Amino acid sequence: MSLHQAPSTDLDHAQLAALLRWYVDMGVDIAIAEEPLNRFMEVARPAAVAAPQQAHEETPRQARAPQTFSATANSGRSVDAAAALSVEAAIKAARESAARASSLEELRAELMAFDGCILKRSATNFVFADGDPKSRIMFIGDAPGDEDDRQGLPFTGPPGRLLERMLKSIKLDRNKVWLTNLLPWRVPGKRRATPQEIAVCLPFITRQIELIQPAILVCMGDDAAQTLMRLKGSVIHNRGVWQELTPGDQGFFRAIAILAPSYVLRASGAKRTVWRDLIEIRKAFDALL
Repeated sequence: MSLHQAPSTDLDHAQLAALLRWYVDMGVDIAIAEEPLNRFMEVARPAAVAAPQQAHEETPRQARAPQTFSATANSGRSVDAAAALSVEAAIKAARESAARASSLEELRAELMAFDGCILKRSATNFVFADGDPKSRIMFIGDAPGDEDDRQGLPFTGPPGRLLERMLKSIKLDRNKVWLTNLLPWRVPGKRRATPQEIAVCLPFITRQIELIQPAILVCMGDDAAQTLMRLKGSVIHNRGVWQELTPGDQGFFRAIAILAPSYVLRASGAKRTVWRDLIEIRKAFDALL
């Protein structure tokens, strides 16, 4: 929830303090501006981001043809020229910044210094990744949660604890896998990230995948799966299907979409579904060994 209108300056300090406490109790977590401001006109998602569509029946559990993903953003709609220019300039800067990184340490530094994403302004902490960078398996969520934002680490709080139990159930450990998110900054107001925010951050996660070179990529959540695997619609209707992806010239790796831990926490019936997908991930991991 956001606060658009500032309180009157005629209030004394005690009244202002009481008003602020009331805002907090009502769920206001960020003060944006005195008036609502549309910073970017609506543009299409980047080429690698699939627009949601009407849910269909689940596709058969079989491997799909190899495909590639890129950090290219295309717009198929008529948009405000200045807004489009600002987004395109930010995407171009992101591509150049990510390309300069020849290691994870350099990529982290480039991303921390990058100011082209509006999410950075409202985030408390930058959230990069956690785990073993030499792992053959990589888990990518949508964006940091509230507790992740406070701690500066991905997958903390209740979703993180559930993910740890999920990994433990298939004899994996968070310290032995690589954990990260599509976006490195929290999205305020518990909303979904916009196509522009995803497009600006996409070059960095693409470069991170190239540097990690995982054999298995697990996308947890709609934004991660739709962006990196080009899935149509929600993960709930596309989960459990293996794909082969090619990040640049790094060769093939297998990718699968599963339900995000935060979703499993809200939907009790999702545990059985995610358990089936975890078994498939374990089988694929065993095949590597």
